[in-house]
Amino acid sequence: MINRPIPSPGTSNPALDPITGFLNRNAGLQAAARAVIEANSGGSMLAALWLDMDRFRQINDSFGHAGGDSVIVRVAGRLRAAIEAPCELLRMGSDEFVVLLPRFDRVGAERIARRLLVDIEMPMPIDDILIRPSASIGIALCQVDDDPLSLLERADRAMIEAKRQGGNRLVISGEEPVAGRFGVQLAREELAIENALHAALESGGLELEFQPVIRPDGSVEAVEALMRCNALGLQIAPEKFIPVAEKTGLIVRLGEWSLLRGAHCAASLREQGCATKVSINVSRAQLTSPSFMQALHGALICANVAPELIELELTESLFMDLSATVQANLRGAAEAGVGLAIDDFGTGYSCLANLKDLPATKLKFDRAFTGVLPADQRAFAIVRAMTLLARDLGMVVVAEGVENPEQLAACEAAGVDATQGFFNACPMSEAALLQWMKSREQK
Repeated sequence: MINRPIPSPGTSNPALDPITGFLNRNAGLQAAARAVIEANSGGSMLAALWLDMDRFRQINDSFGHAGGDSVIVRVAGRLRAAIEAPCELLRMGSDEFVVLLPRFDRVGAERIARRLLVDIEMPMPIDDILIRPSASIGIALCQVDDDPLSLLERADRAMIEAKRQGGNRLVISGEEPVAGRFGVQLAREELAIENALHAALESGGLELEFQPVIRPDGSVEAVEALMRCNALGLQIAPEKFIPVAEKTGLIVRLGEWSLLRGAHCAASLREQGCATKVSINVSRAQLTSPSFMQALHGALICANVAPELIELELTESLFMDLSATVQANLRGAAEAGVGLAIDDFGTGYSCLANLKDLPATKLKFDRAFTGVLPADQRAFAIVRAMTLLARDLGMVVVAEGVENPEQLAACEAAGVDATQGFFNACPMSEAALLQWMKSREQK
């Protein structure tokens, strides 16, 4: 990168844009090539900022091309004033600019971009009107053995995403959404997760772990099935892959797999003399599918397990979904003898008036309540009151997230029927669960 003064408009150099004095597109691409070669050979950093004016066509339509050119000249001046470090300024199109920043990392490039957003937006008079121009900025960082076109294309794509989000903002390459297999816009990390989920479904990278729900007398009320994903050398946390599965529709396939695998676990536990309910989480996408009951009955039949040994965990919002398909699926599951549990109760949708109409057989308090026990007496009062109400409505009450003996004692003092959490047992494989249950029976 040449450390030279930034050119001014009006020069006759054929490599320069006559309006802004920046390098024109052809000279700019050559400068980008030199900058990338220098960064790669010296092992140094290089950042590219691609900047595009928001609503510039409206300016041209309102004030004519002469007015548009005057805006470009003043924006170029603001770019010069805002960037004090050695750089190359390129004009790539009528209202598009690129800033090449040698020896700049992500933090430094983002700092420059945020200053540009602020400076560009300062009021600007045109004729007798005061406008506030704005810009969308994409940032890309030079990678090992990068080429100039790849660097600029990444910055351009990030800029397009910034514009899609409404403009007057910046997006860093690698964080902008791209189209996944189903055309859904996903962030780069989400795209990798989507591919891993497909690989897991195709190669057996999914598994269930089970966390027991324990009654005060030490007996097992149920075990909750928790999905895990290991694929392409990645172990992906549920809080990462579940949202991606929901966005792409893969959650239906994951849910059907979980139903079948959970039912087989219930049958295996029964055959080993450790019969207990297996709780399986069900998503909104599954319940809105007309084929849900077919998948549920198919799991019960394939595993040869009684419906009383299966329990479906759903959020309260699903119980209150008034769509005909969801209500039919809920009624069908209840009529088949499968238990229905309200999961994460108390996290935003809870309404006492709704409880009397819900076909649920179990209510599970969210860890937001148990996490503050026993110190928070108001939380204790809520848990105790809701436990009495739910029990009168015929529901089993479970407190989730119990992690120490003090929380356990508080939950039992509040009258809950069972508790779930790391203090009782961590999630474990099916084989470990069977061994754990047998060891408890021998005590």
